[in-house]
Amino acid sequence: MNGYERMMTALRREQPDRVPIWELIVNEPVIKALYGDISYEDFVEKEDLDGVTIFEDFRPQKYFDEKTYLDEWGITWRVEESGIPYPAEHPIKTEADLDKWTPPDPDADYRLDTLKKAVKRFKGEKAIVFLGHDAFEFSHYLRGMDNLLMDYVFNPEFAKRLAIIVIDYKKRVMERAIDEGADIALTGDDYAHRKAPIMSPEHFKEFCLPYMQEMVDLAHEKGVPFVKHTDGNLWPIMDMIVELGIDALDPLEPIADMDIGKVKELYGDRIALAGNVDCGELLSRGGVEQVIEAVKETIAKAAVGGGHILASSNSIHPAVKPENYKAMVDAGKEYGRYPLDEKMVAEYKEKNYIAEMR
Repeated sequence: MNGYERMMTALRREQPDRVPIWELIVNEPVIKALYGDISYEDFVEKEDLDGVTIFEDFRPQKYFDEKTYLDEWGITWRVEESGIPYPAEHPIKTEADLDKWTPPDPDADYRLDTLKKAVKRFKGEKAIVFLGHDAFEFSHYLRGMDNLLMDYVFNPEFAKRLAIIVIDYKKRVMERAIDEGADIALTGDDYAHRKAPIMSPEHFKEFCLPYMQEMVDLAHEKGVPFVKHTDGNLWPIMDMIVELGIDALDPLEPIADMDIGKVKELYGDRIALAGNVDCGELLSRGGVEQVIEAVKETIAKAAVGGGHILASSNSIHPAVKPENYKAMVDAGKEYGRYPLDEKMVAEYKEKNYIAEMR
């Protein structure tokens, strides 16, 4: 099997020739440490990953300095020392601001330039995952997290009005991406912290779930699987997420009590699982042998019978040790071949490497 076939088989909850290996994001410092100044796409080839993640393209509107810029949404971003940008200023401070604000053009000619190149290079060989969003993440980028959560209580119609604008844009970009050749639709909004969801289950059901459902339905109408990415402890909202009809859930953070074996037991007949080698402690501070042990455990808990994609518990961020990431990928290829080693499965499914890292 090639990478495309492997990924798509796993998303159907079936058993490929080996557990596919993919990553939502691999940040530049890790790529550079392993291979020098090469592109992410070249890195995917060199590591022989089974999927490639593509974002929509945007054009900064204004640079305030070399690390601070204004994007097409009117959001000000500041690039931290890690090289990762975070919102620093939110443009929608009042309802009057929203009255005069317009979203970017989802049909801009350049919006899918990177995707088009990926389709030309990888189509049919590696699964092309297009990373979009539901309504929540860009709503809080525009409004500010605290303000948005307060709106859920005191101005719910304002929050829904903003969500509709965001989801209409995001749906159109995703629709175009699928038509252009994306194999898998993924949305990346995070709904939880390590201990619990960011909001109550009731607010999640009212203000987030309907817009996620729109994205799931769009993907399925277009004939592609839908993967939901969200960090954190999802247990209070897991049933709602699964009942949307998602095809897979990523990344199932073990340090947030998302034991992939428990998720497999409870939901493995309905969804595939992507994840979940810890990237906060293990891949950043652990040793190579610890990583190999964690990969064995993850495969033993999640990959029996198929329906598992090996990945980290979030992303390969700048703090990840390059040698640990390499060890994770190599171990996945060695120990993830089907049929799985029955002795390994019996031994490792009972282990819990994350316990000593909490």
